[in-house]
Amino acid sequence: MKVVVLTGAGISAESGIRTFRDSDGLWEGLSVNQVATRTGFGRNPELVNRFYNQRRRQLAEVTPNAAHFALAELEQKFGDDFLLVTQNVDDLHERAGSKRLIHIHGELLKKRCTWCEQTTPCDVDLSAEDHCAKCGREMGMRPDIVWFGEVPHGLERSYEALQRAEVFAAIGTSGLVEPASRFGAKAKVYGAHTVEINATETAKSESFDEVLRGPASETVPRWVARFAGR
Repeated sequence: MKVVVLTGAGISAESGIRTFRDSDGLWEGLSVNQVATRTGFGRNPELVNRFYNQRRRQLAEVTPNAAHFALAELEQKFGDDFLLVTQNVDDLHERAGSKRLIHIHGELLKKRCTWCEQTTPCDVDLSAEDHCAKCGREMGMRPDIVWFGEVPHGLERSYEALQRAEVFAAIGTSGLVEPASRFGAKAKVYGAHTVEINATETAKSESFDEVLRGPASETVPRWVARFAGR
């Protein structure tokens, strides 16, 4: 059985991770253009890095929840036939034990040089004045986050997995952010049984074969137990 799971902000929110976007469309009072575009970084790199430094520090205050652990258990059962694709930039899946995963929107615990594109681990506050360990240039170190207008990480590998998937599950994601919003439709075209697990109805709910409602920390473990035959 080949399984692909997509996770979004809903699964991390239950662990206390704050979502970026406020109800008024701003990111903690800042516009998307200020903190989530290359142009914004070019104009004010210190503001951008300060914004993500705060997100990175928050990781020390949160822990994985039951949904994260359930998905790690599912991976153990299916091994290389399992792939977890997450839109989340935190490390909660890794801390729960997941290993076969792709962070399509990047990771807070990595930094990238805008000059040479070298990506390295980062667990401390980042400054644009930091030197790149590879090319030695400064004024270009940024978080390894996929900003608007940039190509998500690991898309080719994700699409290949979707073509082979027999089961596809979308968990805690709104179904609004492309290209992940199209994953369910792609998997269904290739013959997969599709499942949506979310606390509320989404823009894509009607297109799924199966819909499960409720908090991810409660619903995902039940689904995994049933799916894994326990």
